Amino acid sequence: MLPPEIAVSAVMPCLNEARTLPLCIAKIKQAFTELGIPGEIVVADNGSTDGSREIAAGLGARVVLERRQGYGSALLAGISQCKGQTIVMADADDSYDWATLGDFVRKIDEGYDLVMGNRFLGGIEPGAMPHLHRYLGNPVLSAIARCLYKIPIGDFHCGMRAFTRSAADRMLLRTPGMEFATEMVINAAQAGLRIAETPTRLYPDKRGRPPHLRSFRDGWRHLRFMITYAPDALYLVPSLFMLGVGFVGMALLSSGPTDIAGFHVGIHFLALSSLLTLLGANVAGFGILAKALNASRCAISPQSAVGRLLRIFTLERGLLAGLTLAAGGLAVNGAILAQWLARERGDMPETVHLAFVAATVLVLGINLAFGSFLLYMAQEHE
Repeated sequence: MLPPEIAVSAVMPCLNEARTLPLCIAKIKQAFTELGIPGEIVVADNGSTDGSREIAAGLGARVVLERRQGYGSALLAGISQCKGQTIVMADADDSYDWATLGDFVRKIDEGYDLVMGNRFLGGIEPGAMPHLHRYLGNPVLSAIARCLYKIPIGDFHCGMRAFTRSAADRMLLRTPGMEFATEMVINAAQAGLRIAETPTRLYPDKRGRPPHLRSFRDGWRHLRFMITYAPDALYLVPSLFMLGVGFVGMALLSSGPTDIAGFHVGIHFLALSSLLTLLGANVAGFGILAKALNASRCAISPQSAVGRLLRIFTLERGLLAGLTLAAGGLAVNGAILAQWLARERGDMPETVHLAFVAATVLVLGINLAFGSFLLYMAQEHE
């Protein structure tokens, strides 16, 4: 007789959790019994030296060894070995109540692909979370993530969550550290998965030793990931602001100094406008390249501005536009040079502003020409 197919896999990252593993394993087994489903327990050990592996194996868990250090590394190894169609993950320190595993499974059964716990809805026991994390770190980081990615999740960093096997494959997870928690939510949303939350209570861990989490180091890792994979906010919004200010400034000052709202505006402001234009163009180029490189994990919408641009972009068109701008800037500066020679190399203060603008356009064209090759390369490797 064939053994029943495993319905749910409970996976725990583990690093010296000998004191709490038996509690967690017992709760998971009880939850499987109450649900009436066949399940398995996978302990992803990350180099324990306190006998955790032996304890887990002795209690019927399957132990997966992962030599690469890190929360994400351990979970990636454990998830890859899970046999269940539904996977529930949580820590092995008994800070999350594994007895509530059924709440997550039932949400998955409703048709969701990823179910997040929310500690702020479920309650946080005294001493379970440092005040820095509870009132600043977690709320601020979650708010930033909601703003950047438009994901209506209240607690991006809750360690207890469930997802389907197919969702695990589509999320393309790969980060090795604590930022794994953020990556999962962002990648799930970008892959179009259905995400839900369920209230989850957080308890003080029972390990009797300091936690592995390092507030500022791991907080920065979360923030770094969120910003890096949000090219619209990181590159395109600032670049559009700089380009707008730069173009307006050059247009107003191309023919010479002027008065604006009672202020005399001259060559110094033209220099600033030129700088902002060139800087904005470079940052915009970085943003478009970043979106092209990130297209494998977050497809570019064909209806977005960048999507429409890439749809019509070819290397030849980019080169033509860049060389046209460069030629225009060079022609204007050439005319000014001819005029200067005709005047026997005398001073021509009336042409300084126009020369500044022409030089800026020349540099923009050269940047666009070279950038077109780089964007073409990125599209070829998508």
